Amino acid sequence: MKKHIIFIIAFVLVAVSAQAQIDRSKMPKSGPTPVINLGEPYTFKMGNGLTVLVVENKKLPRITVSLSLDNPPNAEGEKAGIEAIASEMIGKGTKNISKDAFNEEVDFLGAFVNVGASGGFAQSLSKYSDRIIELFADASLNPNFTQEELDLEKKKLIEGIKSGENSAEAVASRVRSVLAYGKNHPAGEYITEKTVSNITLADVETYYRKNFVPANAYMVISGDINNDKAKELVEKHFTSWTSGKAPSFGIPDVKDAQYRQINFIDMPNAVQTEMAVMNISDLKMADEDHHAALVTNYILGGSFGSYVNMNLREEHGYTYGARSTMPRNKNFKTAFRVTAKVRNMVTDSAVVETLKEIKRIRTEDVDDEVLKNAKAKFLGNFILASENDRTIASRSIDIKTQNLPKDFYETFIAKINAVSKADIKRIANKYFNLDKARIVLVGKGSDVLENLEKIQFEGKKIPILYFDKFGNKTEKPDYNAALPEGITAQSVFDAYFKAIGGKDKLEGVTSTFTTAQASMGGATLDMILKVTSKNQTLSNILFGGNSVNKNVFDGTKGYVMAQGQKIDYTEAQIADAKKDSHPFSELKNTDATLEGIEPYENGKAYKVKVSDKKTSFFDTETGLKVKDIVIQEQGGQKIPSTVGYSNYKEVNGIKFPHTISIAAGPQKFDFNVSKIKVNEGVSDEDFK
Repeated sequence: MKKHIIFIIAFVLVAVSAQAQIDRSKMPKSGPTPVINLGEPYTFKMGNGLTVLVVENKKLPRITVSLSLDNPPNAEGEKAGIEAIASEMIGKGTKNISKDAFNEEVDFLGAFVNVGASGGFAQSLSKYSDRIIELFADASLNPNFTQEELDLEKKKLIEGIKSGENSAEAVASRVRSVLAYGKNHPAGEYITEKTVSNITLADVETYYRKNFVPANAYMVISGDINNDKAKELVEKHFTSWTSGKAPSFGIPDVKDAQYRQINFIDMPNAVQTEMAVMNISDLKMADEDHHAALVTNYILGGSFGSYVNMNLREEHGYTYGARSTMPRNKNFKTAFRVTAKVRNMVTDSAVVETLKEIKRIRTEDVDDEVLKNAKAKFLGNFILASENDRTIASRSIDIKTQNLPKDFYETFIAKINAVSKADIKRIANKYFNLDKARIVLVGKGSDVLENLEKIQFEGKKIPILYFDKFGNKTEKPDYNAALPEGITAQSVFDAYFKAIGGKDKLEGVTSTFTTAQASMGGATLDMILKVTSKNQTLSNILFGGNSVNKNVFDGTKGYVMAQGQKIDYTEAQIADAKKDSHPFSELKNTDATLEGIEPYENGKAYKVKVSDKKTSFFDTETGLKVKDIVIQEQGGQKIPSTVGYSNYKEVNGIKFPHTISIAAGPQKFDFNVSKIKVNEGVSDEDFK
């Protein structure tokens, strides 16, 4: 009976609610503006200088511990990369517990612990508070630095550097920083294979000892824990942390470009242009302009519906996305920037349209609805993030380290809502300096420079300055270099044959069998490549021993096997395979044409059109083949992929490339050859 009564009451309440909402012609009134109240955290300071903030939150039976080292940034010079390596080595076990045992216990507790050179984070159920804080302290204060771990981290970092050598995105990130800040600035220096190689185990230990210190350290403990318990655990596990203050060597000042200019970096292998429009900003979180600048940047490029994205993506289709960022750093000036990846052939138009949108926000009042929506969306994200324990921790530390008033976050929503149209225009004129805009473009010069040189904005041409992949000034690339007299596609091939061992030796090769490996997110990709002089080819890419992409051609027919599906070659693919299936396909090519000389990553190369879908490049000095660009058709689109060849070594009197780099779009894999067999290990059975 009771159950039926509850059902009837519920039914009546729903009916009444429906009647109350029946008039849908009126927009419901907004509720009261939410109030973000961090409360006043319980704060105490250890004798060694560590400041601890405790934020009680009983909603869930868990605790979080966040440690932040507020050290001044310093350039690392000849040891650039040491902070990155130290960050990876800290937390890999301790002097008291092995790495495997440490990780197993953390997993068993259902917890999370991560420690790096600038602090760390831990989270667990509150019933494990004592043990998880003990493990966190052990990982932080007793790192077990070993030569084995150092060698592993150096290898991983160097692999990452090498994989980015021919990546337009990686080059753009590096050069933007160099041009904005300078190579001697902490935000402008970059890591190289040489600087990583300079780092010793003693360097890592010294870096840790000098920089992982409590003088400027802040710890936030939040969650299901009371103040007394938190203090007890911190004093128990962190009293042994030796006091000290991190060194500070000063930071060079940075300035805007002297005038509006394009800084161009030529990347002959780039399939799209990396674009950035930049200015130097001295905005801090504590400044009065902070809140208005957040909204202004959001409208210009901080959201999908922003000015630059709606123009470049939605209206013109130049890019998949355009964004702007306006970072703050209390220690130095930072670089405001609008960025996008744009198609090569519209690079000039994308630059002009981006400048137009920056001018628009400086000169035109923002629409009322746009401003309203920007505030609402921005505040929605802000309020949602406020539910996260890590956000609570970071905001508490911000107040301590950024010279912010105690009610900074409590008044945050009101200050965002107070931003006016006049504020938007004022901020844009103050911080988006069009007259000194630095436009950094990394792209394929042979495709984009002709149109870039014609760009005009506000009736003035924009001068172009040229830089290399490391931010050094250089000369304009010469795409019309005259070919030496007598040079033809065949003479380029002949020089290549001579460079790798001689035509007679190459004609004696009936088969090659190559195995190679590449790293992918810590795992290994294997490649098996078998080729014969009978137009037979097998290429097989394996992951974890399982084939993920297999191409087979037996001389007359072929197929692709991927994701469990077998797809037979088309007539066009068969024709292409017959031309290309040979250990040295250039020996039988009589249709190639020499198209000119082009710069490439390491010099200049002869550009030889081998077929409608393949172009090969041969170094003008060494004669060696350095890359192929192959066009593949997918879904009616022509997609270029680049295969690079380097690190040539002799096998049976013939030089073969021992690094094969395969790039398609943003993905790039460097395969390092482990074995090459000539005239052995291949049979007709391989091509069935």
